[in-house]
Amino acid sequence: MKISNITVYKVKPRWIFVKISTDEGIDGWGEMISGTKTETVVAGAYEIGKRLIGRNPFEIERLFQEMHRSFFRGGPINGTIVSGLEMALWDIKGKAFNVPVYELLGGAARDKIKVYSWIGGDRPSEVVEQAQDRFDRGFTAVKMNATEELHYIDSYEKVDEVVERVASIRERFGDKMAIGVDFHGRVHKPMAKVLAKALEPYHPMFLEEVVLPENEEHFKEVANSVSVPLATGERLYTRWQFKNIFKQGAIDIIQPDVALCGGILETRKIAAMAEAYDMAVAPHAPYGPIALAATLQVDACTPNVFIQEQSLGIHYNKGFDLLDFVKNKEIFQYQDGFVDLPDKPGLGLIMDEDKIKEIAQEGLVWTNPQWKNYDGTIAEW
Repeated sequence: MKISNITVYKVKPRWIFVKISTDEGIDGWGEMISGTKTETVVAGAYEIGKRLIGRNPFEIERLFQEMHRSFFRGGPINGTIVSGLEMALWDIKGKAFNVPVYELLGGAARDKIKVYSWIGGDRPSEVVEQAQDRFDRGFTAVKMNATEELHYIDSYEKVDEVVERVASIRERFGDKMAIGVDFHGRVHKPMAKVLAKALEPYHPMFLEEVVLPENEEHFKEVANSVSVPLATGERLYTRWQFKNIFKQGAIDIIQPDVALCGGILETRKIAAMAEAYDMAVAPHAPYGPIALAATLQVDACTPNVFIQEQSLGIHYNKGFDLLDFVKNKEIFQYQDGFVDLPDKPGLGLIMDEDKIKEIAQEGLVWTNPQWKNYDGTIAEW
C-alpha cells in the first residue's frame, strides 16, 4: 500500500480536516487546529504532505520522525500539521487491519470513558443554569472559564465574581458535580496566587493553566499555596516540551492535545511518561469530530486518563457541530457522563465527505479572539 494523495478541507466553524488517500482505496482522516493561522497551516499541510506521497502509510513512527525532525522542530504550526497527518495514518492502518486504533496500541485498558461538558462560554455567565442542564443529562463533571480579561494586578471585585460563579454550582449540587476551572492563561502570576487560594474552599476538580506555559516556573509557587490539583499541557507539543513539567513535579494533570502535540502515538508516549510520575491525564479536545475521535482512541488504551474533554455544544461551535459531518453519530453519544469505547475500524468515524466538500466551499475565516484590558493593553484570551 502506498500513499497516493493528500486533500485538505477548511470547514466552519474552525476546523481543518485532512484526508490521506492510498492506492488501495483506503482513506484516513486527520484534523489540524485553525486558530494558529488557518492559511499557514493549510499551506504547510500540503508542503509536508507531499513528502508522504508514494510512502508506506503503515510506517507511522518512521514518517513521524521525518516530519518532526526537520531541523527547526515543533511550534504550533508544524505541531498541528504533523499531528493531523499522523492521526490520518493511524486511521488508514486501523481500517486496513479492521480494528480500532487502540487495539494496535496495546488494547483497551478500560470499559468506558468519563467525559465532562463545557459551561459558561468565553465570558462565563449563567453557569448554574447550564450546570443543571448538564446534570439533568447525566454529566457529573463540567468545566468553565474562570474569568474574563485580568490585568497583571486587578481588582478583588473580579476575583469575587469568579468565586461566586463556582460557589453557586457547589451550593446547588454539593460535591456531586465536579468543577474544572480553566484560568486559560488569562491570569498572570500575581493574581493566579490570589485566585487559586480563593477557589480552594469550593473543591475544584482541577485548576487549568493557572499561568501560561512559558511561565512554568510559577506552577510550583501556586502548587505550594493550594491543595487543588493543577493541570496544563494544551499548548505543549511533543514529549520534549513536557520534560520540565514532569521534572518540576508541580502539575498533577497533563492535558496533551492530539491535534497539536504530535498525534496519537506521541500523545500515548506523553501519557506513559506521566504515568511513571504518578500523574493523571485529561486530554485537551475542544475542536472537531476527528480530533475527538482520535483522542478517544488514546483514552481507551491509557490507564491514567481519568476524564475527557469533549466539545459537543461548546460555545465556539456556531452554525455547525461535531455530528454534522459524521454519519455514524452514535460515536459521540454520552450516557450518564460516559462514552463507550469506539468499536469501528481506524478512528471509528464514517465521515460525510459530500457535506464536508459543500461547506468547505463557503471558506473559513477564523482567528482566536483578541482581547484588551481596561487601559488598552493586550489581554490574554
